[in-house]
Amino acid sequence: MSQYEHTCMIRGDGGQTLRAILDQICNKWTLLLVATLDQGRLRFSDLHQQIPGISQRMLTLTLRNLERDGLVARTVYAEVPPRVEYELTATGKSLIPPALALAGWAIEHVPHIEASRARYEQRR
Repeated sequence: MSQYEHTCMIRGDGGQTLRAILDQICNKWTLLLVATLDQGRLRFSDLHQQIPGISQRMLTLTLRNLERDGLVARTVYAEVPPRVEYELTATGKSLIPPALALAGWAIEHVPHIEASRARYEQRR
């Protein structure tokens, strides 16, 4: 029996909650956004400029989801024009070490994965 076998039954909902959280956290835009906000508080336009390829709509949706989940804090300043800034919460900051570990694993295994992909394509 695997030491992780019990994780699919966490919270008695067949793992539905855990899968939903992991789907959000493992989203490519979430990881890029969290890594970018690790620099500190940023405005929407700064985030949009620093994350290549993300559309305004996807940035908005990802920020809303991260705010809903308590990983990002949104601060609105009563100014004209209004200023809105985003920053990681303590929970959001706690995501950095596992995200870096996962990125490190990916970097370490790139040659093996690329070689496996090439062998797979040659067989097809």
